Amino acid sequence: MEPIERKLRQMASTDGAGTGTVVTRFAPSPTGYLHLGGARTALFNWLFARHHGGKALLRIEDTDKKRSTQDAIDKIIEGLDWLGLDYDDEPLFQSQRAERHVEVANKLLAAGHAYRCYATPEELETMRAEQRANKQPQRYDGRWRDRDPSEAPEGAPFVVRLKTLTEGETRIVDAVQGEVTVRNAEIDDYVLLRADGTPTYMLAVVVDDHDMGCTHIIRGDDHLNNAFRQLPVIHAMNEIEGGWQVPVYAHIPLIHGTDGAKLSKRHGAVGVEAYRDEMGVLPEALFNYLLRLGWGHGDHEEFTKAQAIELFTLDGVGKSASRFDTKKLLNLNGYHIREADNGRLSKLVAERIGPKADEELLARAMDALKVRAKDLNELAESSTFLFATRPLQLTEKAAGLLDDEGRARLREVHEALAAENDWTIEALEATTKALAERLELGLGKLAQPMRAALTGTTTSPGIFDVLVLLGREESLARIDAQATPTE
Repeated sequence: MEPIERKLRQMASTDGAGTGTVVTRFAPSPTGYLHLGGARTALFNWLFARHHGGKALLRIEDTDKKRSTQDAIDKIIEGLDWLGLDYDDEPLFQSQRAERHVEVANKLLAAGHAYRCYATPEELETMRAEQRANKQPQRYDGRWRDRDPSEAPEGAPFVVRLKTLTEGETRIVDAVQGEVTVRNAEIDDYVLLRADGTPTYMLAVVVDDHDMGCTHIIRGDDHLNNAFRQLPVIHAMNEIEGGWQVPVYAHIPLIHGTDGAKLSKRHGAVGVEAYRDEMGVLPEALFNYLLRLGWGHGDHEEFTKAQAIELFTLDGVGKSASRFDTKKLLNLNGYHIREADNGRLSKLVAERIGPKADEELLARAMDALKVRAKDLNELAESSTFLFATRPLQLTEKAAGLLDDEGRARLREVHEALAAENDWTIEALEATTKALAERLELGLGKLAQPMRAALTGTTTSPGIFDVLVLLGREESLARIDAQATPTE
């Protein structure tokens, strides 16, 4: 027995479907990034396995060598790891399993469940053209199904096709979609082995799912029709050698954009890494958002990973397509930013600011900074005042606050704060309020020019937080710099 085959048998023997242990798999094709739909499928598979104390496996379906790339493989695995989805074995690469796929095809052929088809590409195209002209479904007409291979020219190339049922119907009780029935006549004799001897996706998937011991196949509902094409292989192989169990199917609705169309690049659909790197989304926020994108538990919105594992069942998955909403994602991200550890956030923000960032200062400032931030970019932008050098570059709105009147008020503020020796939020607030009362002004009339002078902007954490974070010397210097009229 080949090492990889032995490994698969071990994976499925002691804790596979036969013993009741749940085994799920996520099986991406590495022809691009890990998109949101794939990430959600991975999440649902992972949560279902973890909820039941089962096994979550990863299979890389890299049989399309022209389009599969190592970079895509790396990004998929990196994205899954970032989301916190760990797997119970090393990734299985489908391209390494071709011999096993061919072995199963040959068993089907020998048992009469498959046959050699010698139809040429030209013959098949003529067949399809006639079907189009007659407005018939595009499917193989079974022309070699009952013919003897000896009728073919010697040495002629052939494909191996599955001999499907032509009468009756097949019923699947899907864990999400419910009962679905398809007439067997609608399923043509599809190709198992191409003319070059390589296995097709439809064969490879069934064989790998069986050998990995998968008990539940959780995937997008665009694969629902594939289940009806894959079941005949399972039934035939069970008849041939036994032990081939039909898994529980759960086909989850696709994700749509806000316009109701299937999520695509025109909706801004990008890889998971873009949400991390460009949008500044935390992994637990995307985890939480994807969980709620098609699954629900009452009105509850925010979930930790532990809560998700405890509560996730397929009963909570809806039948309707979900709509991706960036605003909702960022609102949820804001919640998780507020819940996140300050030291962790300061490290993430420092990476966005660059060498001048002081992680220790950021950590001290984080409680004040993260109150309104919805992403790490906002958090980084709102903290740049901490590391600005004098003279500060003022935004247009901030500069508008520092007219003659604003500068005069800053001079009053500078005098009052310079006399304050207790540089704490409480003392600074009391001193500033006392000044506002003496000048018969609302506190905002002083806070606005103070904020402009201290941060160069019109938005910031609480003004007294800013004073404490900057410290006495720097705060007074910034106020003085803006209080002095320019020549």
